[in-house]
Amino acid sequence: MTSPEQSSPQQYADRSYRSPAALVGGVLLLALAAWLGGDALVRGAAHTKLLAVAGLLFAVPLVTAFTLRPLVRAGADRLVVRNPFRTITLPWAAVEDLRASFSSEVFTADGTKYQLWSIPVSLRQRKKANRQAARAAGRPDHHDPHLGPAPAAPPPRATADRALDELRELRERGAKRDGAQGTPVVKWAYEVIVPCVVGAVALAVLIAV
Repeated sequence: MTSPEQSSPQQYADRSYRSPAALVGGVLLLALAAWLGGDALVRGAAHTKLLAVAGLLFAVPLVTAFTLRPLVRAGADRLVVRNPFRTITLPWAAVEDLRASFSSEVFTADGTKYQLWSIPVSLRQRKKANRQAARAAGRPDHHDPHLGPAPAAPPPRATADRALDELRELRERGAKRDGAQGTPVVKWAYEVIVPCVVGAVALAVLIAV
């Protein structure tokens, strides 16, 4: 889930977070849309072809927005959160907290909350990790009497919790850097919103005709 990209020996490695399940689901849905839409364009009547074009114009950006687009990229100075319809750039100094309860969220100093779509929380995975940690805590340590006690293994953590731990560590390291100062910047993804709106309007008109 994490892919570090080292930019220079003097900087901390950038980290990128995406949901593998969302990527796979998005590719499958886009392939299905291409198959159904392509069949309608090849074999359908004129009205059916127009419906197919409008449907693809609406569905493809929407599926892409919720599956392929979400990304969290963390660097030495800032956290970039790419959600379905917005991209939020947060200098580390502006980040107040990061939490993962039912969803992964980042909070700014003024209390604004942004969801981290690309780091989904799996309650099932978290319960499994908690059970494993509880069993490990009750298991006696085995060690060689000549070498001393074996080092304790770190307790298992769910994927979202590990990701949030890494992000908190990056925030602690970078919050005081000169390049990490500033305020959040939010940009709307008009390249996703505009085609969806046009496709939805076209579908409504074609269905009403």
